[in-house]
Amino acid sequence: MLIVTDASVKNNVTLSIVHIHVHNRPVIKTLYHMVNITSTEAKFFAIRYGIHQAAHLQDISKIIVITDSIHAAKNIFNPFSNILQKQVALILNDLRKFFNCHHKNTIEFWECPSKSNWKLHKIVNIETKSFNLTPFSSNKNS
Repeated sequence: MLIVTDASVKNNVTLSIVHIHVHNRPVIKTLYHMVNITSTEAKFFAIRYGIHQAAHLQDISKIIVITDSIHAAKNIFNPFSNILQKQVALILNDLRKFFNCHHKNTIEFWECPSKSNWKLHKIVNIETKSFNLTPFSSNKNS
């Protein structure tokens, strides 16, 4: 299973996108937009969501997380990352379930910089940068 993630910030709105592929076919595409969080937090959330989805699918023995933000992925295994502590606990719980299913299950993290133009990451990267959020209601200041 491939989990391809990316995030971007426009006008204080952070967008994260996760594409999940199994046997080279897309199976899940998820888009989240959040306000008042950093791009790193959004990228970490996208990684968490992808791992959560992978850990709950049947017959998955290998997860590969592909991101242009490997520093966000490293926070999963950093016990001193206080800001992301709740998210880390959720990821580790999902990984425990995943590894308990079978002793040969594995996870890998691959860095794919946006400039590499790898097809699957390029699609996610373009989507994050081209998405325009339309507000449901206007914000009025008094």
